Amino acid sequence: MKEISRINHIGLRISDLATSRAFYEKLGFIFLAGPLGPEPVAIVEHPSGININFILNANQPEKNNILMHKEQKHTGYTHLALEITDTAPVIEQLAQKGIPLSGGPITVSSGTSLFIRDPDDNVIEFINYTGFKA
Repeated sequence: MKEISRINHIGLRISDLATSRAFYEKLGFIFLAGPLGPEPVAIVEHPSGININFILNANQPEKNNILMHKEQKHTGYTHLALEITDTAPVIEQLAQKGIPLSGGPITVSSGTSLFIRDPDDNVIEFINYTGFKA
């Protein structure tokens, strides 16, 4: 469909708004609104335009990510990838903010990636994308 122009937002079910809000604010996201709507939802946005809708209807704080921690591989979104311009400063900033790496740095033909986990154990990748090379 040629009418699709970009990703508008990412929906992320969380267990606690205050905890997730504080974590994502460490990454530079700004709280915009919420809770609102029937589900309810809270919205944060990064100055780069990346928008995350926190879905606030998790039944319980589950620290076992079914897509990442189970031996059986279920279908679904496994991670959020945020493109970065330089790896070293991001590693330093994460350390200063007390956010440990859960993986990486890993360098492949398309760039270098770092991984962290949010308070609900959702995976966030930071990728210094260089493009695919043959």
